[in-house]
Amino acid sequence: MRIIKVNAIESTNSFVRKFYEGNANFDPICVRAIAQTAGRGQRGSNWESKAGENLTFSILYPQNKLNISRHFLLSATISLSVLKVLQQIEIPDIKVKWPNDILSAKQKIGGILIENIVKTEGIVASVIGIGLNVNQDNFNQLPQAGSLKSVTKKSYDLDELLLRFIAEIEKALKKLNSRESTDILEEYARNMFRLNVVSSFSSKEGEKFNGIIRGVTTEGKLNLEIEDAVFRTYDLKEIKLLY
Repeated sequence: MRIIKVNAIESTNSFVRKFYEGNANFDPICVRAIAQTAGRGQRGSNWESKAGENLTFSILYPQNKLNISRHFLLSATISLSVLKVLQQIEIPDIKVKWPNDILSAKQKIGGILIENIVKTEGIVASVIGIGLNVNQDNFNQLPQAGSLKSVTKKSYDLDELLLRFIAEIEKALKKLNSRESTDILEEYARNMFRLNVVSSFSSKEGEKFNGIIRGVTTEGKLNLEIEDAVFRTYDLKEIKLLY
């Protein structure tokens, strides 16, 4: 995979998307930014990262007419790939906070934002954006944020880490169409933050309630047990998991 390193751009997702020229016959490409001035996260939030201390990169990846119904399976696959690398380098207590925040010891150390390019035949390409706090150790006004360094007290080589993530992601994406959806969803569920314990949630109207995370649906909706044997599913815009 070709890797392009840039100094400062608004968003790696927006930048790498420009390499798509209307067809899926292209080689995957990765853009890594030393600094992002307008990095994006889920729910329209900004992703803030200290320049030169963390990993912010996006991959433009061709899809072989991936069915739109498998969009969350793609997202789950990327999350699991990131977790696998972090587990390999012995980052403790790694979990994914639905849908794709990466936590270590309950601190948010990373996030993933996937934007698919969709045509009539399905998903033809994906823009996979990943932000990971690596060597930054000061997070003013962000008490729930952390980094690999803040968790392990070690510093990490950013270029080496990037290559490990790219290799794991490419390997997983090549297998995506051949994997059973239940296998992906079960593996994702096993790695979910707050799985099978009573947790607090907030609805889009601001109402707070308790529930137990029991997994996710194929469409990526959160499956909650809100009373004994009473289940409901929620999408990202309907609910927020509180710490």
